[in-house]
Amino acid sequence: MAKHLRIHVSCPDDRGLLAAVAGRLYELGGDLGDASFAVLGEEASLTCVCALPDALEEAEVERALRALPALEAAEVAVRPFRLGHVHAQSGRATHVVRMRGLDRPGLLARLAEGFAELGANVVRFDAEHDERGEAGEYAMRFEVWIPAGREEAVLANASNAAESIGLRFAADRADD
Repeated sequence: MAKHLRIHVSCPDDRGLLAAVAGRLYELGGDLGDASFAVLGEEASLTCVCALPDALEEAEVERALRALPALEAAEVAVRPFRLGHVHAQSGRATHVVRMRGLDRPGLLARLAEGFAELGANVVRFDAEHDERGEAGEYAMRFEVWIPAGREEAVLANASNAAESIGLRFAADRADD
């Protein structure tokens, strides 16, 4: 029998970090489910759901992860995952929306509100300040579930909002 745990690791970024954590969870008998890994500035962040043997306590998993040299300076949290570990329909992206342009306060809030107002669900979001491009440029990528029959309205609303504040906009079906 297995139980599902939510594991979060946050630490200075280093090569091999993801491999070390995934390898240790495998050694413990774990099976990774949904996972997200990102480098945020100079910090790496991993959040995942992992099925582990019932007999393994959360504290044991946390100690095993903290014993990894790569996680010496890490924040590690291991908690029961109480919600379903399989996506509901609205948890599967139907579209990928990309926007890029000058950053400004409230930008993400305005764009995310537009999706919510029309019944879309943001499944995943990534953003990055691009220091190589134009000064202050911000690149955003939304993976969004849009209810059938609402695609045109949601994408038109997002495009209009983006263009009204000078952002470049592109959208594709998630399966493309």
